Parts: sequence; structure tokens; C-alpha cells
Amino acid sequence: MLATYRPIFSLLRGTAFLLAGSGLHGLLLPLRGQAEGFSTAALGLMGTAWAGGFVAGCFLAPRLVRRAGHVRAFGTFAACAAIIALLTGLWIDEAIWIVLRAATGFVMAGAFMIIESWLNERATNENRGTVFGLYMMVTYASIMAGQMIVAAGDVGSASLFMVTGIFFCASLIPTAVSTAAHPKPLQDVSLNLKGLYANSPVAFFGCLLIGVANGAWGTLGAVYGARIGISTPQIALMMSLVVVAGAVMQMPMGRVSDRTDRRFVLAAASFGAALVGVLIFIIAPRGGTAVIAMTAAYGALAYTLYSLAVAHANDHASAEDFVKVSGGLLLLYGFGTMIGPMIGAGLMGPLSPESLFLATALAHFVLAGYTLLRIRRRAPVPLEEREAFKTLPAERGVTPEVARLDPRAEEDA
Repeated sequence: MLATYRPIFSLLRGTAFLLAGSGLHGLLLPLRGQAEGFSTAALGLMGTAWAGGFVAGCFLAPRLVRRAGHVRAFGTFAACAAIIALLTGLWIDEAIWIVLRAATGFVMAGAFMIIESWLNERATNENRGTVFGLYMMVTYASIMAGQMIVAAGDVGSASLFMVTGIFFCASLIPTAVSTAAHPKPLQDVSLNLKGLYANSPVAFFGCLLIGVANGAWGTLGAVYGARIGISTPQIALMMSLVVVAGAVMQMPMGRVSDRTDRRFVLAAASFGAALVGVLIFIIAPRGGTAVIAMTAAYGALAYTLYSLAVAHANDHASAEDFVKVSGGLLLLYGFGTMIGPMIGAGLMGPLSPESLFLATALAHFVLAGYTLLRIRRRAPVPLEEREAFKTLPAERGVTPEVARLDPRAEEDA
């Protein structure tokens, strides 16, 4: 059995280094930018630039991979990510960082697509669930590990930028020496907005709004922590626990949604996330323990929403459309993450740091209200016609290619 999984373990090692570098760099930049006195608008634009580059990479990377091949393309993407990480440590300038952040998003999308397609090629219908589960575990653990490294270093020095570059370079080694057969060429990514809306209006607008909220928090959460005065280790723990709390709560929330109209659960979780955000804005906690506890409660609700929305969309989609629907919703989520940082920055600039949660609460209130409206207009899918809820990996670290790795895509594998 171990021989069967050995090539997959090699690819997952490369994935771990890649995601650890991404998690470290993504948290380091806003903290260093805050320390350097970058404007709130510039910090928000860095998040928008990364999301824009990532979405563009999802569309354009397949063409580059077909031209150069998987190994050479992955080497190019990882090497570019390392160069960019080192440049951000050498060249401290907000305008340059915005441009470099867009480039980072592009190359990370390409690298993730290659890894995911490679894993999909090595997976069989018998072990696809195991491979998908391992990929989820590596995704969460690596992003969290990368973020926690910030707590052990000096944000004001160049050392953490160098560590980021080392991680990106290390991700090259497992794939470069792997004996796994090259996967089939990446398929072009497409986005059928009309079809996605017709399939599920709630999932369509839901993924966009969830992207707005998560994009605002993912980009500016560290800035919020720095401005209220909690320590760097506490900021790293806060950012990690928000995502981990959401991952832990996915299955309980999903199981509840299996027994009722998923839209009720989606609306309740959205309203709950909005309420927690408003409470943080009103209470304005300053102690590290209180901040971490309240933001973890926020994450436990906010970071379950995407999986619930995708599950609801797939209840309405036919089995052969799973990949198309799931990939399209992930792109819609990506467009939302381009908008969220600018809304958050626009509120945090003139108002208090807690105003970030007004941006997330606005998106969540709109989602809850729209979902309740749609409940009155469309009957739910009968329970016996649904598939059981399945958890999804962290949205920030995957591309539409991951939908082909999901066990529900066995027919297309």
C-alpha cells in the first residue's frame, strides 16, 4: 500500500513547502507594511492584487503548462515565487509590493494547478477520497505552520523574506526528483456566469459575498491585530485559528444541513458571523486572549459558509456538472476576494481598526437576507436526492483544478 502512495507523498511534500511559504509571505507582508507606515489603501490593494493575479493565473496558467510541460512550468512558477519573496525583502515600497503581490498570485495559481492535476492523475477511484483528505490536511497544516513561523522571527528584518524564498525553492525538490508520470495537460478554465446563476442564485451570490468577507479579513486581519496592539505571536495565532476553527466546524454544520434545507443553515451561519463581527466592532477588545477568542468564533461561522454554498449548488447540479460548477464558484469567490480588501481598507482608514468587521458584517448580512428571500421563491431539493455534505480545503490555497481531485468527480477522473 505504501508503494501506491509514495509518489503522492512526494507531491504532498512539495505542496507543504509551497503552502508554508505562501502562508508565511501572506502574513509577513501586511505586518511589515504596517510597521513601515504603508497606507491602509495600499495594504488593501495588496490583497486585491494577489487575488487578481491568482484569478488571472487560473485562466492563463494552463496555456503556459502545455507549452513548457509540468516539471519545467512548476519549476518556473516556484522559482519566480522565491525571487518575488526576496525582492519584497530587498525593496520596501508599497507600489512595488502591490505589483509584486499580483505576480505572486499569478505564479501561485499556476503552481497549485500543477500540483492538483498531478495528484488527480495519481489518484484512483479507490483511493481518491484518501488523497483528497490528505491534500486537505496538508493545506490547512502548511498554511498554519507558515503563519506561525512569523511569530518566531523578526518582522522588521529581512530574515523571514529569506525563509519564504527557501520554502519556495524547497518545493521544487520533491517534484523535480519524482518518478511520477507527467499528468495530462491542464484543461482550460471557463466561467459560465449565466449557467452558475441558473443552477443556484444563492450559491452564485453567496460565493461572491463570502469572497468579499474572507478577502477583507485574510488581507487586513493582521493589520487589525497590529493596530490594536496585540503581539506578533498573537496575531499569527489569531490568523491561523480563524481558518482552523472554520475547518473544524465544517463537518458539524454540514451534517445539520444534510437534515434540513441547507439555505437555513447558510443564512443562520451568515447572520451569526455578521453578529460576531458587529460585537467585535462595538466591544473593541484589546486583550490578546479576548481578541483571539472572538475572532476564532467569527472564523467558526464565516469559514464554513463557502462549503455550505458549494454543497447547496451541487444539490441542484447534475453529477457530470460537478467539476464545472465547483470550479466556477471558486472563481466567483476569487472575484469577491478582489473586492473585499478595498472595502475593508476604505472603512479602516478613516475609522477604527475594528471597522474591518463592518465590511465583513455587511457582506454576511446581505448574504443572510438574500438567502432567506430565495427560500421563499424556490423549494429545497428533497433530502433523498442530495449527496452528503463533504468538507472542502481552504479556498485561498486551491484552484478550480482541485474539483477534479474531489471524490465526487470520479466520473471525470
